[in-house]
Amino acid sequence: RIKMGKSQEQEYGADQIQILEGLEAVRKRPGMYIGTTSEKGLHHLVYEIVDNAVDEALAGYCNEITVTINKDGSVTVVDNGRGIPTGIQEKAGIPAVDVVFTMLHAGGKFGGGGYKVAGGLHGVGASVVNALSDWLEVEIYRDGKVHKQRYEKGKIIHPLEVTGNTRKRGTKVTFMPDETIFETLNFDFDTLRTRLREMAFLTKGLKITLADKRAGKEKEREFHYEGGIKEFVQYINRHKDPLYDKIIYCEGE
Repeated sequence: RIKMGKSQEQEYGADQIQILEGLEAVRKRPGMYIGTTSEKGLHHLVYEIVDNAVDEALAGYCNEITVTINKDGSVTVVDNGRGIPTGIQEKAGIPAVDVVFTMLHAGGKFGGGGYKVAGGLHGVGASVVNALSDWLEVEIYRDGKVHKQRYEKGKIIHPLEVTGNTRKRGTKVTFMPDETIFETLNFDFDTLRTRLREMAFLTKGLKITLADKRAGKEKEREFHYEGGIKEFVQYINRHKDPLYDKIIYCEGE
């Protein structure tokens, strides 16, 4: 038995119980939210933002999503959905877009009115991406206006502002992952291509474009399948000899 002197003993009282406020918890323990801070976790950030756009497609309001790896290594995801709501969320007392990007377990998929079907269920997507980014900017095209917001390490830099008029609608999110959290910031085009192709197969009629703007890596791919899962089966069988030619496929409501 080792007897500790008074100076070596550590207090364990009520004051040692820490409360991590909001997104601070995500930055402290990122693995709890995205599984890993390796390359796999880095790409997971993209999937979380794309999932939100796919939810708009599943609800029938979006048919185009563009994912771009920018020259500086950041990623931009644009959709032509309804645009994240910009009005004040009554319970939180702040714009709904700030609720989406700064509060865990917030979103339109928990009650009855937001989404009847949704790809993600936990509601931590956008806020976790924000928390684990050096900076994140969101532009919302809604009600004829362009609304803009910037965050740094999950914190609001300035209030939501209207920066112009537009005929477009949708949401544009650009984020730069935090190099102090991730083992690598190098996005792999092929990894994203595989995942986005599957998303396009699973969401019939949705067009997803992936572009790489980095020097020496410039390329672009488009995924658009009117046949949905039926086309996916054809795709995975393309190098095989199928047992029968006609794919059994049905849909209904």
